Amino acid sequence: MQLFVDNLTVIDCSLLTSEKGITGESFNVDLILGGNLNDESMIFDFGLVKKAIKKIIDDEVDHKLVIPSHNKGLKVNDCGINQQVDFSYADSKHVFLNSPKQAFVFMDTDEITKDTIKQYLEEKILKLLPSNITSIELNLHHEVIDGASFRYSHGLKKHYGNCQRIVHGHRSRIKILHNLERQAHLEELWCERWENIYLGTEEDIVALDCVSLSPSALQHINDAYVIFSYIAPQGKFDLAILKNEVEILPVDTTIENISDYVANQVAQLHDLDNVKVHAYEGIGKGAISS
Repeated sequence: MQLFVDNLTVIDCSLLTSEKGITGESFNVDLILGGNLNDESMIFDFGLVKKAIKKIIDDEVDHKLVIPSHNKGLKVNDCGINQQVDFSYADSKHVFLNSPKQAFVFMDTDEITKDTIKQYLEEKILKLLPSNITSIELNLHHEVIDGASFRYSHGLKKHYGNCQRIVHGHRSRIKILHNLERQAHLEELWCERWENIYLGTEEDIVALDCVSLSPSALQHINDAYVIFSYIAPQGKFDLAILKNEVEILPVDTTIENISDYVANQVAQLHDLDNVKVHAYEGIGKGAISS
């Protein structure tokens, strides 16, 4: 017998991949549990499914950077509370990080894919379920978007939750309207501009001597990189990333500020009045600015 829950939760995270480096992702998660009926004539109470399994998924991967531990471009230094991560990808590009360990999740693979995350979570969850449950199947799938989409990563140092982690991300849509009419060509332009982008905050840019990156990172970083650093409730976060993979905003990269930034940019660049932007942070949530 099987029990299913569609749209159990959403995973928002970033991945390290050999092709793209850092890339943001958002997945809807569906669940199927197989097993025998318990003393309540249930496989598992729906209320417990939503609380217990969602919590495991949130704790394991949500708002984290997902890292392939067997990738040949990866180097990791354990610094106690923090870890230093150096990652080489795509024609000798590099990204360098220093973050509290809770901001990372390592998976036993050389490349991170949807199936890698699915298998990792299925193994973690099944171990924590009652003995009458004999199987679990997760379906991770993208939101169906009627138009263009983009992937971005960011971090919010003032956030008390997991959004403070300096590299977590989303796969998002955007709606741009002029005089209440949707402008698909402008949406496509912004999605091209921001595909696999890191959105950084200007005031978080620091000099190289302010960060706690690895010795090899300190030797490798040059003028092609921009360096971000901040201290948040979970600890110290540092990131060095190539400038051509970043857009720097003059404000914190909350979704409210992102929507306002895009609305103002569209109005200025295209000399338009009465612009409205619906900016999405992953799936089914966002902010509207005019």
